[in-house]
Amino acid sequence: MMFHLQSAEDLERALSSSEDKPVFIFKHSTTCPISASAHGRVISYLDEEGRDAPPFFLVKVIESRPVSNEIASRSGVVHQSPQLILIDSGKAVWDASHGAIQADAIRQAWESSASADPPS
Repeated sequence: MMFHLQSAEDLERALSSSEDKPVFIFKHSTTCPISASAHGRVISYLDEEGRDAPPFFLVKVIESRPVSNEIASRSGVVHQSPQLILIDSGKAVWDASHGAIQADAIRQAWESSASADPPS
């Protein structure tokens, strides 16, 4: 399941929740076929993981440009789209963009995150 980030308040809640458990933020362009492909790979990963999936947040970069810009500013990760950022304790600890957004890469980033639950 992905939660949508549409406001600064939504982003603040997502960043705050990363204090307890790392979260992924997926920056998606609804007009880009490359982003659509990455979005599909993220959805497939979430379906595979089911209830064990890490928290995911989605920002549509065109529709929510201020939120997208704030993510870049707060995380220090230069904006790209599509882009996936792992946030742990309010800090970006991993990111990938375009074709590098793959289930195995997501899984590895999650498992290597210091605060993530160990794999079951």
